[in-house]
Amino acid sequence: MSAVVTGAGRALPATYEQSAVWREYFAPRYEGVRAAERVFMAAGVTTRHAVVYPGDEDLADAGTEARMLRYVAEAMPLGKQAVAGALDAAGLAPGDVGLFAVASCTGYVTPGLDIRLAQDLGMPAGLQRLLVGHMGCYAALPGLGAVGDYVSARSRPAVLLCLELTSLHVQPAVPELEQVVNHSLFSDAAAAVVVEPGARRGRRIAATVARTDYATADHMTWDVTDLGFRMGLSPRVPDVLSRHVGGVVDELLTGAGLRIEDVAGWAVHPGGPRILDVVRDQLGLVEEQLSASRRVLAEHGNCSSATVLLVLEELAEVDGPVVAMAFGPGLTLYATLLLPA
Repeated sequence: MSAVVTGAGRALPATYEQSAVWREYFAPRYEGVRAAERVFMAAGVTTRHAVVYPGDEDLADAGTEARMLRYVAEAMPLGKQAVAGALDAAGLAPGDVGLFAVASCTGYVTPGLDIRLAQDLGMPAGLQRLLVGHMGCYAALPGLGAVGDYVSARSRPAVLLCLELTSLHVQPAVPELEQVVNHSLFSDAAAAVVVEPGARRGRRIAATVARTDYATADHMTWDVTDLGFRMGLSPRVPDVLSRHVGGVVDELLTGAGLRIEDVAGWAVHPGGPRILDVVRDQLGLVEEQLSASRRVLAEHGNCSSATVLLVLEELAEVDGPVVAMAFGPGLTLYATLLLPA
């Protein structure tokens, strides 16, 4: 039984401008750091979203406990809105769902968001649940693969929610350009999809390929500290991706009897402008083929695991095969092929 994505929903907190947050909050903290403003404004981001705008409320010195309490309070309404929107788009009720999967690396709580949201939404007590944590920016694709396997095996609908609140983890400023890059990119969002068995509309989850370069695991980190979660992001990440992206896409498409020229849409996780440049150049794409990813980066920033689902929404009207790609700690690349149902 095929697993088909039939509905999508999103929820975005308040929008703010990249130039405003630099001027009002980050500029005084990085005064004297050479090239800081240039790097911050070159992130490809015009607007972002935050449950906590640092210009209004500074969490840099807040403890992890306070940040986690805020995570629960802010995540619940966003998650509920995104899942309800996806169910409505698919024409399903909460009681129809057999599996509810939640991916998030920006907060922890027990009972988890999966249980709390399932109760709030009225999902059945016999619901199966899956919580995916700390996979980071690529978590949507293994999540989609697991949900798709459940739908194919059990012939029941499932929901995947990706919810990230990166604004809760603003860090005390240190005079390092790596931290400037981190603070320039990340954003908050919730995105959800419904996957149904054998549906004749939507996109079928056809294949998934993964690749992890274990030797470069230290290039991207997400450490739990007494002051929230701290991001480590090496400038060498695009170079590592350049060595693997071609082989991953070739394996994905060859298994389906397709070539790069056959792909109608590219949903590439916009981890930053250089990452999109690498994918474009290594696959021989033209800039227009990455316009959806560039647009999501510009309008929403990097929302970690939710981002690739936002890009897929941008490609909703594309007719033909779509490749979704995302990258994260490991270093890990994931690619998923979606075909018309």
